[in-house]
Amino acid sequence: MKPLNLTLEPADIAVGNDVGLPAGLKRVFGSTILQHQRALYEAAKTHDVLIDLAPTGTGKTKAGLSVICENPQGNAVYIAPTNALIDQQTAAAEAFVAAAGLPHVVKAASARQIQSWRSDRVGGRSGEKLYNVLREPSILFPECGGGRPLLLVTNPDIFYYAAFFQYNALDRSNLASVFYRSFATVIFDEFHLYDAKQLVSLLFYLVVSQVFGYFQNNRKVVLLTATPEPACDEALKVLEQSGVRIHRVDGRATVGSVTPSQTAVALQIRPYLEKEEMIQTLVEQVCDRRQQFPKQQGAVILDSKDTLNRINDGLQARGYQDNCGRITGDTPKDKRHDAAQKPVILATSTVDVGFNFEREVEGDRQNLDWLIFSARDRFAFWQRLGRVGRVLGKPETQIPSQAIAYLPEAAWQDGLNESDGITGREQLAETLEQLDCLRRPFLDVYWRSEAFLEIARPLLELETSLEKTPGADLIVVLYETLQWVLGGNRDWQYYRQRMKILQGAENIAQKKTCKLSKDWKYIKGGRNLVKSFIQAYYPEDWEEVQRGDQSLEALELDILGSAKVLQKLKEYAIVLNISYAPLFRFRDSILPNVTIEDPRGYLLDSCGETSLDPLHLLRFYEFASEGDRIVVTERACQTYQLRFRLQVENLEEFSNTQLAKLSAFPNCEITRMIGDDIRPTALLSQLTPPLMPGVIVKEHRRNRWAICKLQKQGLASYPITVQDAWGESATYCFFPSLDGILAIASAGFVLKCPDNEEFWCI
Repeated sequence: MKPLNLTLEPADIAVGNDVGLPAGLKRVFGSTILQHQRALYEAAKTHDVLIDLAPTGTGKTKAGLSVICENPQGNAVYIAPTNALIDQQTAAAEAFVAAAGLPHVVKAASARQIQSWRSDRVGGRSGEKLYNVLREPSILFPECGGGRPLLLVTNPDIFYYAAFFQYNALDRSNLASVFYRSFATVIFDEFHLYDAKQLVSLLFYLVVSQVFGYFQNNRKVVLLTATPEPACDEALKVLEQSGVRIHRVDGRATVGSVTPSQTAVALQIRPYLEKEEMIQTLVEQVCDRRQQFPKQQGAVILDSKDTLNRINDGLQARGYQDNCGRITGDTPKDKRHDAAQKPVILATSTVDVGFNFEREVEGDRQNLDWLIFSARDRFAFWQRLGRVGRVLGKPETQIPSQAIAYLPEAAWQDGLNESDGITGREQLAETLEQLDCLRRPFLDVYWRSEAFLEIARPLLELETSLEKTPGADLIVVLYETLQWVLGGNRDWQYYRQRMKILQGAENIAQKKTCKLSKDWKYIKGGRNLVKSFIQAYYPEDWEEVQRGDQSLEALELDILGSAKVLQKLKEYAIVLNISYAPLFRFRDSILPNVTIEDPRGYLLDSCGETSLDPLHLLRFYEFASEGDRIVVTERACQTYQLRFRLQVENLEEFSNTQLAKLSAFPNCEITRMIGDDIRPTALLSQLTPPLMPGVIVKEHRRNRWAICKLQKQGLASYPITVQDAWGESATYCFFPSLDGILAIASAGFVLKCPDNEEFWCI
């Protein structure tokens, strides 16, 4: 596979004018207002949803904040994609509000910040704190007195959990209510970073705003992205047909004058290399650039933290330790600034969002002359490429930049090797758009399947709150609008019933078995779960009920009269609850992060603690586990492979009943391997949950191609050895958590739920 060499022409962006702008916005933008900034502000006067598609680094934050001027006395919320960006955008919002003369009080609200709010004033629970502050900000922030509006800067996680009724049962209804009705302006920053389920929460909020009349009351929603997701854009077009007034601004119009935004870029696109070769190659590339162009400044941006750290070690060994700064998710805020002053910046995806590589002494030319980066999809490709050669507002704009991009080998198999004739940015964009391997998998699949089960949860909560009110009829309208936007063919009653079963599973799983004999019928969703339980475990009795030979009430009393059956009911509830839990988490992971100490600086620039994905720790590092302390001792000589092991009573029965079935498996452990040798570690037993959700599939000739394709697309799958009490064993393929649900469904297998209902519902 040969590299692809091309030259991207310089990029310009249209300049606007401040004629007729309010004095406050003239102070904000000065004489440097861009056309997309002006257009977004003007469009807010006549539209409900504003989408700013201007290139990265061209002032979309200010453009989005300008929309607040349409509702200058109303509360606003700015959703920044990362906690690191919350602080940065809070400062930007404060400066904007002050310059524009808006009355808003700006407050940051990450999970850590909410927890720090005084309990004696706003309560002890996180949801309670957030609700009370939004209901009456002056309780905690006296400067909000006199009715001053609040501009809350938070993250997508908090927005999702609030809008989807996911907080504590005591707070979820109150908090959801205030999130739906309190904000006159809602700004989603960098929303292209959202995955399928996160986009569902955004679209859900838009549909609620439409159906419940919030747009009619002048609510404005702003979406900021340089690289829109096509499937999301199609969904927005459908929403537009339902009456939502949507306006798109891209800043690329050439009416009037333009100003340079990015230099010409000499770009080389190469295939991914094996890890060791990648490390050696990138070290050589950086050293060559430092030797040949010592006055230039550049960066390396990779997805793999371990690869980046190894490159850092290699450059230090070559004597470049004083030239390199490292920026990862673990780098403290003040250290990021220091690292950005170095001529070579080594960074992970943490710089993809909102990090501008600013220098203390700004030069006349671009801050980055060259860039080496990897990209798994076209969104990351354009986001990272947009970091090099930025010259907006710079006096020197003619000096070209260089970039090397590493893409998956599959890009060449998809036809990139036939693209030698590419000339310019537009043709490159069209080419990358056609490469299947650079698309985000499963977006359409997700929306047309289990997404509806996810949105059934807030719909059910809304239905309960609106019961016996004139607004109750809006639930069906809301569901049908979502169905129109997202696709799917099941009606509301189907998902309503399924969600009531899961609601019962969640509540019964938390009850003591001894109390179930009297309480089960009074637990929310309890009767629905018991009905599901009878269908799954007592099918012959259920058929009698269906024929009318006995009543369901009599059967329930008969079956649930046994303590043994009640225990079985609770176990059924626990498995059902944990199996579906990944659908209702905003960010899904196999195992929760662990806190580790890094005394030798393998992960951190200085000694200290950091939070780390345990799978990353298990694959790349040696460590000591001392009580609650996990200390990294050295980097692994070889990358460990991870496998799962599952102990069952009878392998044949397991094979007949549990394969291709969503479930939560007990006695499932992770092992780390070098070749065929198991390398034990005490940490594994600490990390392994009592039940592991996912799907186990037998690989055979008919589905091997599908499994290979899914694995190439980056979905988490692992070999799993299932062994029974008789010593019989077999090896299968395990897709854990949410990735398992999406992968198997997308590959065309018919999934079964724990209650034997078919899961796949396109």
